[in-house]
Parts: sequence; structure tokens; C-alpha cells
Amino acid sequence: MTDLVIRALTEEDAHLFNSLSDPGLAGRAVMGVEYRTRAAGGDYLPEWTYVALRDGKVVARAAWWGSPQDTTPLNLNWFDFADGEHDAAVTLLREAPFDVDYELILPSDWRERPEATAAAQARISAAEAAGKRPLVERLRYAWTPDCGLPVRPARLRFREEHDDALLLDALRRIHADTLDAHALRAKEAGGVEQAAREELEYIHWCPEVWPQLAFTEQGELVGLHLPCRIPSGFAAGFIGVVPEQRGHGYAYDLLAESTHFLSERGADRVVAATDVGNFPMAANFAKAGYPVTQKRIDLV
Repeated sequence: MTDLVIRALTEEDAHLFNSLSDPGLAGRAVMGVEYRTRAAGGDYLPEWTYVALRDGKVVARAAWWGSPQDTTPLNLNWFDFADGEHDAAVTLLREAPFDVDYELILPSDWRERPEATAAAQARISAAEAAGKRPLVERLRYAWTPDCGLPVRPARLRFREEHDDALLLDALRRIHADTLDAHALRAKEAGGVEQAAREELEYIHWCPEVWPQLAFTEQGELVGLHLPCRIPSGFAAGFIGVVPEQRGHGYAYDLLAESTHFLSERGADRVVAATDVGNFPMAANFAKAGYPVTQKRIDLV
């Protein structure tokens, strides 16, 4: 077998990325997205895109993603390889200069489709061999007007809030007891403070954001929801209830409010996500009319 060449692409040869066939069973192609550089109207930078070449032929490829304002990639969200090139794919990930999480996008029924299961497991195996580990599987939702607006309960009062100190206080209280795998990972690394600050960083990262604190009629804090615009469109970016207010179904109220808030601003699609194991939140998405459109496995 000939030697492997690992290198970044350039704008001039970015077309090489698409020379590796992709049946769309796993990865970003599931979303109907084609690889294109930003200069060509796409999402990617050639210098954040690496390929493994054998005899000039692409046998493995990886594209890291970030928003236009990011100076380094936020995640790896496109990674695949030709049959028999598992080792080349592992070498590619090891030699590329980016150490960020891998977001493996999958069809919602990937576990029921043997070909999709095999495609997912091949990518996971290569990523694990390169040093990553699965953290969590997530449900990805997309609400559209055809789903109908969820009933908007009138139990809570909402206030848009941009004061970092107040937002951090709410986030600390919410993450003091959480089921979210990413928040739990942050807590393991740096306690509740790190989990809260990582959430605040996400709020500041969004191109447009309208953080809403929720209160009872008596003025007690219930939680926070985050209607926002991300690079791909509008999102219900965060739903969190403080521990002492749980058990009353308030997470649904926050999600319904986010949906109405964004719909009133012209959103014709609102995306959201939660961990597969977060059964209470998954039930709230179902109640609010959010269908599961995809799944995602995060490897860290």
C-alpha cells in the first residue's frame, strides 16, 4: 500500500473533498448539505478541511466547522472514509491540528437501518481510535408552522434579560441539578460555575439572542429560555427550570413561549435538541408539537 498524504485543502483544490462518494447514510449529508467553502457560498474553510490522499485519491476526509465570527473551529461535523481505509481515517484525525468535539449527525431511525448503523459505527470506531469517546446521543427537533403553535400557558411572566450577572445566577441555579450531559461534563471539570459560564458563552456566541427569565405571578424565578438565531436559523437554544420549581410542567411553558416568540418574529422553522436520556424534556417537545428530525452523537 502506498504512503498516505495528510494535508489541508486550498480554495483551488477544495473540489477534491467531493471526490469521495457519500451515500448520505450518516454525517452532515443526512441534512442534505453539500460540502462548499464559504467563498463558494457554503459553511466551510479549506484550511479547516483535511484529506487523506493515497496516490492522489481522497480516501478519508474531515471538515471542521465554525461560524463566520469564530477564529478556530467549534466542532468536527463531517468525517468519513472509503471502504478499507479505517486506519487512514484515524491517522487523519490524529494529524489534523484541531482538538474539538465531533458531532456525528444521524437519521432519526439510524438504529433500525442496518446500513445507517454500520456507517455510524464505522465513524465512531475511527474517532475512538483517534482518542475521542462518545459523550451522549441527542434528539434534534425542527418545528414549522405546519406543526401548529403549541398552547401558550398563562402561568408565568417573562422578562428579556441581558445582564450577565442575572443570567449567570439563573444558570448556576439551573445547573445545580441537571440531566444535560454537556453541563455534567462541565461540572466535572470546573463545577457549577463552569457549566453556567459555558452556557453564557453560548448566549454571547449566538448572532441574535433574546434571553428570557421566567417568573411566577409571585415573582419567584422559574427558569430561563433562549429564543435565538444561530447560523443555520432560529432555535429554542436553551430551556432550563430551577430545581425548586420542577414538577409543575414549567419546561413546557418555556418551550411554548420560545416557539411563539420566534414565530411572531417571522421564524418558519425553529430547531432544538435534548439528550436522548432526558425523558422529561423529550416529552415536552412532543407535547409542543416538535417532531424528531435527526439524532446526533457527540464524541469528545
